[in-house]
Amino acid sequence: MKAEEKWTGRRVDFPVFSDALSKRRAELGNPELARNSGKNRTESKKALLKAIKDAGGNW
Repeated sequence: MKAEEKWTGRRVDFPVFSDALSKRRAELGNPELARNSGKNRTESKKALLKAIKDAGGNW
């Protein structure tokens, strides 16, 4: 038996979820969501984000 066949919890149909999420956001005027403050980032995560920024990216 495959692992996904053992799952008894709720399943999410991602295309349906995506459509519903898009509609909810549009109804709310597509609000700008607050980003994570990053207060609890590990040193490795900080280094990764710095490398992305140094390479011209914006995470």
